[in-house]
Order: sequence, then C-alpha cells, then structure tokens
Amino acid sequence: MQTRGAPAIAIVAALSLAAELSSMHFDTPASARAHIHTQLDYLGTSRPTAVNLFDAIAKLKHAIDTTITDNGQVVRDTYVQMAERMLDADVKDNMAIGEHGAQLIGSDKVRVLTHCNTGTLATAGYGTALGIVRSLHAQGSLDRVYFTETRPYNQGARLTAFELLTEEIPARLVCDSAVSALLRSDPMIRAIVVGADRVAANGDTANKIGTYQLAITARYHGCQFIVAAPTTSVDLHTKSGSDIVIEERNEAEILVQSGFERQGVLEGRLERVEVQVAPVGTRAWNPSFDVTPAELISAIVTERGVVVKQPGASEFDMAGHMCGE
Repeated sequence: MQTRGAPAIAIVAALSLAAELSSMHFDTPASARAHIHTQLDYLGTSRPTAVNLFDAIAKLKHAIDTTITDNGQVVRDTYVQMAERMLDADVKDNMAIGEHGAQLIGSDKVRVLTHCNTGTLATAGYGTALGIVRSLHAQGSLDRVYFTETRPYNQGARLTAFELLTEEIPARLVCDSAVSALLRSDPMIRAIVVGADRVAANGDTANKIGTYQLAITARYHGCQFIVAAPTTSVDLHTKSGSDIVIEERNEAEILVQSGFERQGVLEGRLERVEVQVAPVGTRAWNPSFDVTPAELISAIVTERGVVVKQPGASEFDMAGHMCGE
C-alpha cells in the first residue's frame, strides 16, 4: 500500500499521470486523448471503494474531451493544469471542512476522538476529520484528541501519531477495543470525528474498518458521531451503503505485523522487521472498510457546510446539499 486516504489517492493518481505527460509529445489531439483515457482507466482499477478517484477521473476526462484544439500538446497541457487545480482545491476544501466542523463541535474546551489517518498524509493537505481537530486546536478549543491505533494496518498509531506529534497537538493513542470504555470514563469527549471513502446519496458512509462499531458506541454513550468529507467523496449514483463495493485485502496484514526495530529507532536507525502474530496456517478476514448507516451519523461536514437530517428522518439528503439547497 503505497498511497492511502481517499483524497490522496485521487490527487496522486492525477498528478502521477501529469508527471508522465510532461515529458511526452502528441502529434494530434486524438492521440493525446487516447493515451490519457487509457492511463486514467488503468488508474481507476487500483482501489474500488474510494469514490474520489473516480470523481477525479471523470472530471479530467471531461476537461480534455471538451478542449477544442487541433494541437495535441494543448490537450496535454489542459490535463496538467486541471490536475494542478485539483491539488489546490483539495487543500482549500479541507480547510473549509475544518472550520465548519470546529464551529459545529463548539468553542469551549472539548475532547474528541478520531479514527485512522485523515490528515495531511491522507489528503493534499490539512486533512478532513483531522482538519477539524487542527481547527479546534487553532482556535484554542481542543483540550485533547484521542486517536485509535486502527488495526490491522495501524494508520492511527503510525501516521496520525506522527502528524499530531509534529504539530504538538495534545493527544492520546488508544486501542481500537478500548473506545467504549473510554467514552464511559471521559465525559469531556464531545464527538467522534471520522473521514469517509464514499458517502452514498442517503448518507450511508464507507470508511476505514472499525468506523461502524465506533458509531454504535457513540450512539449508546450519547456522543456526536461526525463524518468529515469533501463533496468529491459524495456519490449520488450510489443510493445506499448496500451498493458500495468493499475492498478486501491480504490476510497477511492481520497475521503479520511490521514495524521498526525499537533499539534501532532509539539509536536513530530505521530497520523494518516483520513479526508473525498468529500461528502459521491461521485464516483471516480482512475487509479494508465498513459501512456506517446514516441513522447512526449525527452530521456530515463538507467544504460547503454541515449536513444534518430533517426532523424525524433517519437519512440525509445529500443530493439537496450538493445542489445547494
């Protein structure tokens, strides 16, 4: 797994092709379009669950297909410029998500919990759910953020920990299985804030495995459960979570753990080692994502604002939000 995080997957895919194109010459618009379409279709086979990638592919194809020119290089340059604009737009969108989410949670001192990694390392910059954490911290409203280790790939323990330490944001790492006990013991936790790989038209949300159980325990403990996602993560063609394809990954990610040898880290050397956790021959089920029903979600925060359900409704009207209603 070289690139992860739904927004980052889309941006890296777009820019990787832009980098390739920058050294290529096309004699005709048709040859440029054919090459770009082929490469984008190939990139689209990489990850099935995150919708941002497919949204970016559709926009990039439209940009080059509607460019009127008899020069193949103009088609190429149109693509590169569009990819660069996507990079800039993602950062701006994330900062807006952070502001809207921080306003929703409140201005007094609060504690929140987040899952997986949804920060700079998962986006073009700033982050979605972690962007809300950053905004709370920037406005002086964050007392502490708890973050899960996020088994089995440990994105929280490895990546979110790095981002929070780097920015000196007060934080505590917790085991995935300790969240319910934590919510019972710490009444200052105002909300659980997570990202999204795909939001269906009714608000059902696919996100990193373990998100669904966090929503269940949030509901039981009377804690807000907030999804932070750019509108590029909203898929109006997917009516509900039952239509979302869930990627299943290699069993080895559960059976074998990797990390840096501790003494080497203390001495400034990074030596990655693998450790067999389960007995050889053990089988495992390793879905990369799960789907949280809209009924369990308190609000969905996008760059456009905060989406809530109508009184008495169990689902969100994401189409209305996307149309500006």
